[in-house]
Amino acid sequence: MAVGKLVYDILGIYSGIIIASAIMSWLVAFGVVNVRNQFIRVVVDLLYRVTEPVLRPIRRFLPNLGGIDISPVVALLLIIVIQHVIANYIGF
Repeated sequence: MAVGKLVYDILGIYSGIIIASAIMSWLVAFGVVNVRNQFIRVVVDLLYRVTEPVLRPIRRFLPNLGGIDISPVVALLLIIVIQHVIANYIGF
């Protein structure tokens, strides 16, 4: 039961990281933040390195939408489904 709660919480944290990564990529793409700033560059690189191993396989199965990346949305939906299964199985 404790392991399931831990996995549930880690998935919740990871979904927040995915959302932060998507927002940061929009801010970089629209020129709101400057990636020449070392702190911003480190944050963008960290978010990329943490989320890319999960998002890359999802991108392989999605059609090319011409610059629109919906892999974070698919990953978040998968996380929600997994959390729902964990919650129902353990019964929080």
